[in-house]
Amino acid sequence: MKFTPDTVIKRDEITRYYANGRDFIDDELIERQLEAARNPDPARVRDILAKSLAIQTLEPAETALLLHVSDPELRREMEEAALKIKRFVYDNRIVTFAPMYISSFCVNRCRYCGFSSENDLLKRRCLTMDEIKAEAAAMTGRDGHKRVMAVFGEHPISGAEFIAQSLEAIYSVNVKTRHGTSNVRRINVNAAPMSIDDLKIIQKGGIGTFQVFQETYHHKTYADMHPAGTVKGDYGWRITAMHRAFDAGIDDVGLGVLFGLHDWRFEVMGLVTHARELERFRGIGPHTFSVPRLHPASGSEVSSNPLDDFTDDNFKHAVTVLRLSVPYTGLIVTARESPELRDACVDLGITQMDASTRIGIGAYAAQAGQEIDEQQFLLGDPRTLEELICDLARRGIITSFCTAGYRCGRTGGCIMDSLKTGKEGTFCKINAVLTFREWLDDFASPASVKICEPVIKAELAAIQENYPKFYPQILDRYNRICAGERDLYF
Repeated sequence: MKFTPDTVIKRDEITRYYANGRDFIDDELIERQLEAARNPDPARVRDILAKSLAIQTLEPAETALLLHVSDPELRREMEEAALKIKRFVYDNRIVTFAPMYISSFCVNRCRYCGFSSENDLLKRRCLTMDEIKAEAAAMTGRDGHKRVMAVFGEHPISGAEFIAQSLEAIYSVNVKTRHGTSNVRRINVNAAPMSIDDLKIIQKGGIGTFQVFQETYHHKTYADMHPAGTVKGDYGWRITAMHRAFDAGIDDVGLGVLFGLHDWRFEVMGLVTHARELERFRGIGPHTFSVPRLHPASGSEVSSNPLDDFTDDNFKHAVTVLRLSVPYTGLIVTARESPELRDACVDLGITQMDASTRIGIGAYAAQAGQEIDEQQFLLGDPRTLEELICDLARRGIITSFCTAGYRCGRTGGCIMDSLKTGKEGTFCKINAVLTFREWLDDFASPASVKICEPVIKAELAAIQENYPKFYPQILDRYNRICAGERDLYF
């Protein structure tokens, strides 16, 4: 099958989700809201913060006001509220994962991307099923990862059937460790928008969260960055991708933009508008927001010369506002960014970070370094998973490898309700302790164990104090993990 707009895009799977013949992103309305929000009144800002602290999704106009706050004291109050919300919803933890790039073949010609079909410098490759298993073995056996983000280019070689087979291959791998075995327990997928029928295929393969980043919500910029005549050049096909995912039975979705293509405030407004649209459509908002920023990519002048001056301070402001605007949603800051910036964002309410990250095709098994002509872009944070875990532990933060919620049915609308009420944080705390103990025993060096033990003891003490009725059951499972059992959870 050829991957062209005529063969891939199903027009009726776009227009059925439109209102009055158009999509839900109104550029002129967003720009008016941003203009009207200049010089926000401090009292009004504090009222909005109170709404965020009540775990209510903000209106776009309220988000616009927060985006224009420049007063240092108000910014500090916003940041404190963001961290307080994160701890209420997700507790004192960071979830870790690693991306697995499986194919770099792509039919599109995005002007900022190293995978562009016009980039003759890129050394392209698509992993075989055996190579995918080797990557999974390296990721879970060497570093101890339990979550993987599988990434695919848009191309006939990596269609829905191939993606489903890839998921099965990754899940099939078990690696012996010091005290048991290690395996990938959740696979999220970052891929192109698909038809409902194709999404049903990957849903049956065991997908976790389905990620599609809009790249930019601004219609004109989107057209400038994605040439006409390509599949990705169709804004409507992309903006309705999550509607189709829900209709295909995938109830966990992740949104994102590529900051640096257009005005960052507009993009934050687009994300919040998209979240509210999904709430309207299915009563389920996005499970995660990702905030990647444009970084140098092979064969792309645009990637080295961002059109928007998106500074580190802007980045932190955007993260803060997203946490406040959609309080229940997870926030991912990836290894694209520097260690210093990622560490700063931990205090602004992020919930997920990758580590030991390699984005070359087959780079985990080969232990390959960064080569710009062999990967989509360049990374900024080279820390290993163990290094990141220790850095977090020194700050009193526990690393969680938990995937229990997804296997217990706490997904979709169920997890949204649990997150908004803070109930999910209870399970998160318990399962973070259990999975962290497992990782420490199987992978940590003696020096790392020494750094991390105070954190796990503090979390156990908090569980005993706050959940005394369940503590004996929790302690029993903790002790069973210490004795060598694996994958125990609540």
